[in-house]
Amino acid sequence: MKSANSIAAQILEFICAEGLVVGCHLPAQTLADHLHVSRSPINDALTLLHEKGVLRREPNRGFFLARTIDAPDAPSSSVLALDASDVVTRVYAQVADDLLKGLLPDECSEVMLKNRYALTATQLQSVLGRIAQEGWAHKKPGYGWVFSSMLTTPDSLLQSYRVRLALEPAALLEPGYRLDPHVLERCRAAEMHLLNGGIETDSAEQLHERGVRFHEALVEASGNPFFIDTIRRINRVRRLISYRSMQDRKRYKQHCLQHLQVLDLLEQGRQQDASEALHQHLSSTLKNLKKIQGLLKR
Repeated sequence: MKSANSIAAQILEFICAEGLVVGCHLPAQTLADHLHVSRSPINDALTLLHEKGVLRREPNRGFFLARTIDAPDAPSSSVLALDASDVVTRVYAQVADDLLKGLLPDECSEVMLKNRYALTATQLQSVLGRIAQEGWAHKKPGYGWVFSSMLTTPDSLLQSYRVRLALEPAALLEPGYRLDPHVLERCRAAEMHLLNGGIETDSAEQLHERGVRFHEALVEASGNPFFIDTIRRINRVRRLISYRSMQDRKRYKQHCLQHLQVLDLLEQGRQQDASEALHQHLSSTLKNLKKIQGLLKR
């Protein structure tokens, strides 16, 4: 699964290839369609480019090119120092971890957050903007931020899995369901990458994006916007607990094998069997829920 860094580099290539000039709008859905990924990693990459000063974000309008990209050849991530140690990505993960550990109060001032994580004002706004976009915090009227309890309690976590268990297998049974062969092969390649060592070497962000992209790709193939929107909303908030749950990666081999089984059945046109296999896969995750709950309580 591609990280925000690699997708940001591809967006730079797109900007150069299209000859975009300062002020041009970069719609997230257009980029998602062009790069064949969901909007969630596109939004992460756009936020990263905003933090680097390449894009500017306008409320309720989206992202716009803020400066010229001079690159006769395809630009690379190194041009803008898009590395894994990016401070916004690091602090974002730290805020999530601190919140789950109970080290942050439910309500925080921007000054407190800025000082706690040694951020500049711009970095702080990028971190909070990403958190707000994913739905687990919102700005109070006039002052401070409130963190949501969503997916931080055993009950809410269980409820989110129940929604996925009800919707995802049903999406595979929608009339006209079709998973594009190229998407299927990308999903299969991602699973094989993990089985060939990626489970141990990939970052928590990469593991999370791989799982999100697999499940969203299956649901997107239904063509039903209600299924798609609901699963995307759940996945945006689910990121909050993903990094913590990845402390124990032993379960990922089984997940990969189950994902490959679903893909094989879809490739054979066996939608009903694929739906049942996906239901079994999500059910097995529910059975392991206590392990995830234990991680959340630390």
